[in-house]
Amino acid sequence: MRTTRTLAAAATAVVALGVAAPAAVARDGMPGPSNIRALPSVIARGGQLTITVDGCHSGGTATSDAFRPTTLSPTGGGTARGTATVDHKARPGSHSITVNCGGRTLTNPAAFTVVGGVRGGLGGSSSTGATPTDMAIGGGLIAAALAGGGLFWMRRRAERQI
Repeated sequence: MRTTRTLAAAATAVVALGVAAPAAVARDGMPGPSNIRALPSVIARGGQLTITVDGCHSGGTATSDAFRPTTLSPTGGGTARGTATVDHKARPGSHSITVNCGGRTLTNPAAFTVVGGVRGGLGGSSSTGATPTDMAIGGGLIAAALAGGGLFWMRRRAERQI
């Protein structure tokens, strides 16, 4: 009989604790950030990155070594969103995002990847417009075409006279 009473008291205590725990969490505030998404997940330097965080009801800030701290604004439904511009000097590779919402932080260690620029070599990619060398080559080709055309017409004219 005592064992039954002891088990009933223990079960009642467990049920009371189970009912009180969610109420304590709800009374304390929202649970905090739970999911960090960065779109696009692969981005070039200087591009804009949209950061969405679930469980960030009142907004917050997002930080990374690839962009300046960004303000996250609540969008409703318990999410917050912000737009960050990736620095032009960000190193290529994977980068993390750390979010602070209401004093609680969450880090996504591989949230997005920065791709570096392609080194194109010479081939005209290093300057805009025609360089003096390009002008000299073009002028030489035009002069050669005029001389060749003139010589062709002179030969045709000499053939007719025979």
